Amino acid sequence: MNLFPWRKKTEDPYPRSFTKRLTWRIMITLFAVMSIITVIIVSIAWAMTLVGGAVILEVGLEHRAKDVEQRMTEVYVAAFNTVPYIEENLQRPDRLSGIMRRIVKQNPQIRSCGISFVENYYPQKGRWFCPYAYRKEGSRFVATKTIGGKNEDYLQASWFQEALKAKDVYWSKPFFDSKDQTPLVALLVPIHDERDSTVAVMGVDISLDLLAELVSKNYGYNKDREEPWSAKRKRYYVIMDSLGTLLVHPEMDRVINKNYYDYLQKDSISDGNPFDSDDPRGRDIDNLILDGEEVMVNYTDIEHTPWKMAFIFPEIYTEYLLYGIGGLFTLFIAIGLIVVFFAGRHGIKKVSRPLRQLAASANEVARGNFEAPLPKVNSRDEIHLLRDSFERMQHSLTKYISELQETTAQKASIESELKVAHDIQMAMLPKKFPPYPERNDIDIYGTLTPAKAVGGDLFDFHLRNNKLFFCIGDVSGKGVPASMFMAVTRTMFRNTSNHVSEPDRIVYALNNALVDGNDTNMFVTLFAGVLDLETGHLRYCNAGHDAPLLVGRTVAELPCQPNLPLGIMADLNFEQQEIDIDPQTTIFLYTDGLNEAENAVHEQFGNYRIFEVANQLLKKNEHQPLNFNYEMFKAVKEFVGNAEQSDDLTMLAIQYLGVKS
Repeated sequence: MNLFPWRKKTEDPYPRSFTKRLTWRIMITLFAVMSIITVIIVSIAWAMTLVGGAVILEVGLEHRAKDVEQRMTEVYVAAFNTVPYIEENLQRPDRLSGIMRRIVKQNPQIRSCGISFVENYYPQKGRWFCPYAYRKEGSRFVATKTIGGKNEDYLQASWFQEALKAKDVYWSKPFFDSKDQTPLVALLVPIHDERDSTVAVMGVDISLDLLAELVSKNYGYNKDREEPWSAKRKRYYVIMDSLGTLLVHPEMDRVINKNYYDYLQKDSISDGNPFDSDDPRGRDIDNLILDGEEVMVNYTDIEHTPWKMAFIFPEIYTEYLLYGIGGLFTLFIAIGLIVVFFAGRHGIKKVSRPLRQLAASANEVARGNFEAPLPKVNSRDEIHLLRDSFERMQHSLTKYISELQETTAQKASIESELKVAHDIQMAMLPKKFPPYPERNDIDIYGTLTPAKAVGGDLFDFHLRNNKLFFCIGDVSGKGVPASMFMAVTRTMFRNTSNHVSEPDRIVYALNNALVDGNDTNMFVTLFAGVLDLETGHLRYCNAGHDAPLLVGRTVAELPCQPNLPLGIMADLNFEQQEIDIDPQTTIFLYTDGLNEAENAVHEQFGNYRIFEVANQLLKKNEHQPLNFNYEMFKAVKEFVGNAEQSDDLTMLAIQYLGVKS
């Protein structure tokens, strides 16, 4: 049913789609090949990543953990087996030092060993008594001594008090040796008398450096290395106690001083607690963020200790595995694409033959032969539609070229007229410098650089009755309208200043004349001045223009009342100001095309850079008008660089020399 009877039904003139035929021939083959490859590769990659990562962690940790467990078991057994000898010789205290010496000598992994007795257990020995044996650094010799005294009061130590209350063997918190700051951990064993009372604590000290050596130097454990070690993209092992305090870590500064959880990202802490593992061996594999890097961590218990050993494995290594699989995947894709290429090539050649013929005709058109014959296309698809569209384009191009030639001629005429307008505008401004070579009391130099072919800036000056009348102005807007407004303003200034000597009256007359008939609401900022060349007395009036600089003894801005620009409102009163200037002083006037000049990042040249250039020239006594304008123009061009000029740039420098003519 036709819901819109006023619309005629039109049949698609090209029901057979060239795009569909070409797409289906390629995509069916490509889809079949890529589907098989994708299933195979994804399955292999997934399995290899899971199995490979787990195997690496398990095997790597198992080997190192056994070494540590063996040594700690030896320490534990040695200490446990020594207890009966100690308890048998409690009544012979002089033999205890020999027992301590023997346990240290027979067990290289033990650094030192001592028995700390309770207060006054041996009255003849005094309040403290602790026979102690230790291995001297760098030798196999084992020395003995007795510890105890006011400076070594172990009776008040927390570890001793806790060990007396303990019912069984336990490991102390890690600590640093008080003499050489070696990191240590002690196995504390209670000693009982015949009444089963705890009378002493045997402490067996293990150097944490020994544990680090057991873990292996191949994983960053080098106590004497000079360069700092970084955990980034490194496989390494750590050992921690039940509180997470690091006992072994490749970065030696972290041992004892830092906690494993300090380096875990906050949202990883709950998942990365190895002491919450349900595995009876304490094994667990976590994916965490450690030291700001994604890692896989496998934990295991160390037998006879409350410690955990962890193998840190960066996930980037598993990504490397995937990269290898990706290479295999790429190979399969390449094979698949080769199949697609040869299978589809025959069909594409057959289908695209009319396109090649049409391309040959297009090349003829590109050479300028717009009447080149087009191939005959019998298929009723997009190629036939393209051929018809190309024929219409031939006719459109012929018409367009004709119109373009006409437009180009018109543009050339406009550019020629703008060139004439530019020459006329420049001719209206002073262009002879120095303008008064016969005089030695004044030096003047001015430049105007329009942003377009013609601009709206102006400057002018002339002498009358030994007085210099001068002005500088900036018309709102740019282009031809601004240039016409500028021409009117300059002409009126010259006519008015030829018979009026007061700057405020000159500006007043200019304002009223510009307001009259100003339907375009344009305005001009203007600074007008009259300099008495006999006395150096300067009278001036400012109408919304930037204040000039006085460069003489110092560089300073000429004090100016802002007033309103010209052309806004009739009968405005403009305030006249006066100042005496010293000989050799340069008056520098400019438009906002200088201080508002922008570089490529839209940073403005600014007044402070103008002051900087002026100060440099004054210090070198090179503030003559020609040099002043040249250096200022050079500075602004270096600042702007390749950025396009956005506003007219006008500068006028007048130096009062103060020499009588």
